Amino acid sequence: MKHANKSPEAPLDLSRWRNLPIILMGAGGVLTLIGALVNHQAFYFSWLTAFMFYLSLGLGALFLVLAHHLFDAGWSVPIRRFCEHISSLLFPWMLLLFLPIAIKAKSIFPWMNELAHPDHSLHAKSPLFTVPGFYAAAVFCFLVWWMLTNRLRSWSLEQDKTGDAKATYRMRFWSGLGVVLYALTLTLAAVMWMKGLMYEWFSTMYGVWYFAGSAWLMLATAYMITMILDRQGVLSEVLHEHQYYFLGSLMFAFTVFYAYVTFAQYFIIWNANMPEETFWYYLREKGTWFAVSMVIIFGHFLLPFLGLLRIDVKSIFKWMVPLCLWAWLMHWVDLSFNIMPTPYPNGYPFQFLWLHLGCWAFMGGLLSFLFLREYAKYPPYPVKDPRLVEAMGFYHPRPTQLSGGELDQVDDLRDAPPQFGGTRP
Repeated sequence: MKHANKSPEAPLDLSRWRNLPIILMGAGGVLTLIGALVNHQAFYFSWLTAFMFYLSLGLGALFLVLAHHLFDAGWSVPIRRFCEHISSLLFPWMLLLFLPIAIKAKSIFPWMNELAHPDHSLHAKSPLFTVPGFYAAAVFCFLVWWMLTNRLRSWSLEQDKTGDAKATYRMRFWSGLGVVLYALTLTLAAVMWMKGLMYEWFSTMYGVWYFAGSAWLMLATAYMITMILDRQGVLSEVLHEHQYYFLGSLMFAFTVFYAYVTFAQYFIIWNANMPEETFWYYLREKGTWFAVSMVIIFGHFLLPFLGLLRIDVKSIFKWMVPLCLWAWLMHWVDLSFNIMPTPYPNGYPFQFLWLHLGCWAFMGGLLSFLFLREYAKYPPYPVKDPRLVEAMGFYHPRPTQLSGGELDQVDDLRDAPPQFGGTRP
């Protein structure tokens, strides 16, 4: 949002980007098909990496919806609708994208080929690390995600029609129940589909690590989508400037939280110095994997930390847009660092980078197309949410942090009522 004393910026010219999802699907699909024919192993692990990337985006969106209702937030009302649509991609579309992994699980997860003569570490994880356990866990995760996303979005759309308080109460109920199921299923997915690639290793923080990265990725995405919709005039009348500050602050918080979880996991394992734990990190110090780990330390933490440290940069789009795009790149690098050393222990397989990008582009194009199709069907924001007026800065008799009056910037609020110092456009 622009200050009241500045002229609003012109809408973005998106005409050149309208066909981008179709282009990504087409080009990515061709590269993915070629890769599947040329090298089966490279295809499976490239597909798994891309799948876990977009799964984290959907789970991050679901977390923002759950958090909105759990905290009865006002500022996040305008961004709730597109978060609901993104989270709804978890079922059935992410389930369909999971099918190649489910069908070829024995070619991806080494432990499935050792069930006839399991060692102690595999036997200790029974019955979860069994073939029935693997598929039962997948069914459970997708059923929970379908239930949560379906109920939350259905009641949200019902709220648009009637404005009945029952819809608000039902969304709070499903969020209270859902946050427990969310934590369980996210951890289960991360353990079964990523950590399970090296079943001997274990970490009690792995699910928290995946959650921190998922929320971080979705906050960067939410900032970009909000900025685009604001520039196009879709959300302009229900936003105030501080919503960008809130998104940027949360992104900064999860940058630190991710670093804390990642370092704590490493430090505890390093301090214990037990071979059955340290081998996971030892493998990732070989070849180019050590360089990738340095990229994660400086690129995933230090650069975003310094970039978001100043309080004023969170509302500067020319500064934030590159940081948000950088978050996408770093999250992909981080997932590759966790997945790819299983088939390629000596370093990152740059010879298959084209296949990795192909799988990523195909899924991204498909999910973007589906998201845009759903977004066009419904109101762009919850039009009858009881806290919508708070998000706009019209509710409280005097400025508060919730209504946009923090940081002594009330005079700069475009949407603040005249008695608060704002000037209506």
